Amino acid sequence: MTEFSIRPERAAEAVARHIETLILEGSLAPDEGLLPERDLAVRLNVSRPTLRDGLKLLQERGLLVGEKGRSLRVAPLGRAAITDPLLALLAERPEVEDDYLDFRDVVESHAAGLAAARATPVDHARIRAALEGIEAAHAAAIPSEEAEADAALHQAIYEASHNLVLLQIMRALSGNLRSNVAANRGRMFTLPQVRDHLRAQHRAIAEAILAGDPEAARTSAHAHLAYVRQAARNLAEAEAQLETARRRQSGGGLGQRRT
Repeated sequence: MTEFSIRPERAAEAVARHIETLILEGSLAPDEGLLPERDLAVRLNVSRPTLRDGLKLLQERGLLVGEKGRSLRVAPLGRAAITDPLLALLAERPEVEDDYLDFRDVVESHAAGLAAARATPVDHARIRAALEGIEAAHAAAIPSEEAEADAALHQAIYEASHNLVLLQIMRALSGNLRSNVAANRGRMFTLPQVRDHLRAQHRAIAEAILAGDPEAARTSAHAHLAYVRQAARNLAEAEAQLETARRRQSGGGLGQRRT
């Protein structure tokens, strides 16, 4: 009797651990729905009661969420931390942008080096696909699509780094990353040849990773972020000068100007 009662518990824990691993390594993404219970039980080769017990453990741990009668999904992991009021405050401050790009330089340069050393054939395929997306979006000259393709390549590089901590932190930050990329690109399109430079830089990063050259990958990623950072500085300075000129023209909105 004791032996019988222990086995289902161990099987349920094994189910929970397997799904936890998939979440941790990024195979199951936040908000991704799971297969229906019947299909899950077949895939995991367990009984449906054992599956339910394993899924219940994950719900209790906050890793799965769902309403009664509907398939479970992965919880929106990481978002509570990323929506902390302090981080929201940082995101709203233009003067913090340079620090944010500095942070990205450190993380993404290292991630590119790891990806060059660790990427599998599957990772290579994802990076090639992301690069093709950048080329297609560039040819179409649609800023929003270019921003999405840009972010997709960076995400593929995080995954290819096979550093689970780095992957999960940057995946949680993906919302901020995508909005930052879009904002930067929207402003940078006002500068001559910037789009061509960005495409060439992304190609250099991807090709270094595909060639298995960590040093070249790190150097290319650093050059890319340094370029973006300097371009953002130049734009901020130009915008500040334009705003000053407008204030002078209007008396700062407080003075009387004769026309």
